[in-house]
Amino acid sequence: MDRLGVVDEIFLRTHRGLGTPIALQGLWRTSDRVEPALLQRIHDALRSGPLGRRVVRPRVPGARRGWRVNTRAHPLLFIDDPLPTSALLPWADDLGAELDPEFGPGWRLAAAWLADGGSVVVLTCSHALADARGLVYAVDVALREVGATAGAAQARTESARADRPEAESVRHATSLPDTDRLADRAAAEPSSRRSGDAAARAAESSTARSAAARESDWADALRQWSIVAGGTIRALRQGIPKRPVSSASVRTGGSELRVHSAVVQFRAADWDSVAKAHRGTANSLFIQLVVNLLWDIGFSDPTIGASLPVDTRDEPRVDNDLSMTEIIVDRSDTPATLRAKARAAYERRMTSPGGMPEELLQVIPDRWAYALSKGAGERDILCSNIGTLPDSLRTIGAHPCTGVAARAIHPHLTPARFPRTRLSGYLCRTGDDYVLSLVGLDPAIQSGTALCELTVEAATRLGLDGSPW
Repeated sequence: MDRLGVVDEIFLRTHRGLGTPIALQGLWRTSDRVEPALLQRIHDALRSGPLGRRVVRPRVPGARRGWRVNTRAHPLLFIDDPLPTSALLPWADDLGAELDPEFGPGWRLAAAWLADGGSVVVLTCSHALADARGLVYAVDVALREVGATAGAAQARTESARADRPEAESVRHATSLPDTDRLADRAAAEPSSRRSGDAAARAAESSTARSAAARESDWADALRQWSIVAGGTIRALRQGIPKRPVSSASVRTGGSELRVHSAVVQFRAADWDSVAKAHRGTANSLFIQLVVNLLWDIGFSDPTIGASLPVDTRDEPRVDNDLSMTEIIVDRSDTPATLRAKARAAYERRMTSPGGMPEELLQVIPDRWAYALSKGAGERDILCSNIGTLPDSLRTIGAHPCTGVAARAIHPHLTPARFPRTRLSGYLCRTGDDYVLSLVGLDPAIQSGTALCELTVEAATRLGLDGSPW
């Protein structure tokens, strides 16, 4: 059984109300109308792919929660009544409801036609199921499968037409796909035989799975407790750890606090050129832009703490395979100095609470684990550079994408669960463009439109020309 990692469980706890709720979201825009039949094929591929899983509880204390295949999914949500482009992000902001990585489907695919003649396709996923790179991997698998299936079907059709063109109309009327013929053959078998065989196979499978799960739970629990015991003894040799202090700041304003979103697109050649002119990198320019934006919004502190996610995977997979680091930014910093700070920060990751082994968070009750890890990784801003997306994500079937964005949203966020983070930025590159997604949690941000305008102004001062979505 595949097991949840420490970061997976942190995001599972946020889903249950122990922390800030987080869902990941990918958005694709096209200049034409994407047909519902294609979207349904993509939905089916996602359902049977890496995202098709859910969390199951262990039967042995100390064992980690595991993953089980789950092909249940929210049905495709399709809006054919064209949305104004100004309503695109507010509509997408509300798609994180009813995602449940443990007891129900943890993801949703939605699409809408836009008033400008184009379309937007949105995949929303509980952060417990995947991190940003994991979601990219799952989409890559699904789109490649849909593309391969469509290509194979087209090849078979063209071959059949070349062999027997005169029979084309007859075949369309009478023949069935292989899956349909198999279903018909199965339907012809005596029902008692089918049900008896199915029951026997199900009983056998269930017994085998239960035995394997019990054995695996015992082995996993032994491993976890061994790590925790050994790590705790080593930590205590340095003295009793200090009680962890939450990094989350107190928010005021009650129910008036709101989250606002913006997406701005930039030509990659211009972005890279400006970064080079400032002796920085695409990443350090990204950090500089988000930092400047928070000060423009009215943040009064002379320094800004920035949390930077670090991808730690050594192979493609959907799990939350990341760690966090941080840098402190002051007003004298430039893309060049931020480049040096980020490079140094990537060598020193944020550690587990009090120097204790991080596995401790998986063997103690959830509320204790939350108290120990509360506010971990939260700083004034979050700068998540997702990197270059695979070429497969640049099209939806035969429809070229005019832009692809990736971000996190916060479904069911209440004032009591607001994080320290006041502004989150997400950067990805697709083809010739960088797309910057911003999620504003600072009470000084009046609206998504205001956030977008401030972003364009801050980018202009750096020499960048941004195009709002």
